[in-house]
Amino acid sequence: MAHVLGNELDHIHVPRGRSLEAMTNEATTQIPVRLDVDRHAPAFSAAMSRLDGAATKELDRVGFDARLRELVRLRASQLNGCAYCVNMHTNDARAAGERDQRLALLPVWPETALFDARERAALRLTESVTRCAQTHVPEAEWEAAAEHFSPDELGALVSLIVTINAWNAIGVSTRAWPVE
Repeated sequence: MAHVLGNELDHIHVPRGRSLEAMTNEATTQIPVRLDVDRHAPAFSAAMSRLDGAATKELDRVGFDARLRELVRLRASQLNGCAYCVNMHTNDARAAGERDQRLALLPVWPETALFDARERAALRLTESVTRCAQTHVPEAEWEAAAEHFSPDELGALVSLIVTINAWNAIGVSTRAWPVE
């Protein structure tokens, strides 16, 4: 067996005559689309796009930071297990200037000093609204967010959180948009 050298690949053994790429392709699992929601529920799909546009208009209206938008979208998507949205919003956050270290540590944001008080309030509210069936969005979490965001900003933030959770529910339930 040939040993692959290099940082994170130094523990992978590739049999002679095989390539790591071929082995990776063989190991890839196909996740079938359950329902092409854009095709089979076109009016609903169009309505979701309009909802997303409305939330974005609210964010733009209040000057909501692009990096924080993507952190909120990404954190909700991580909690909901939506692979498509995690992939998309990680890329969008990078494009908005977000650092890889903060993206890598987003799942454990309370344990780091990398996020400021405003970001922490938005992430805390995101987690609470995303898990609203369990949390019922406690008053203390709402008040903490209200210390950092105006009522108009809170309206835009809630719009963002609700919209990404709706997209996540569609993505997870239908697997309409596979990550390849």
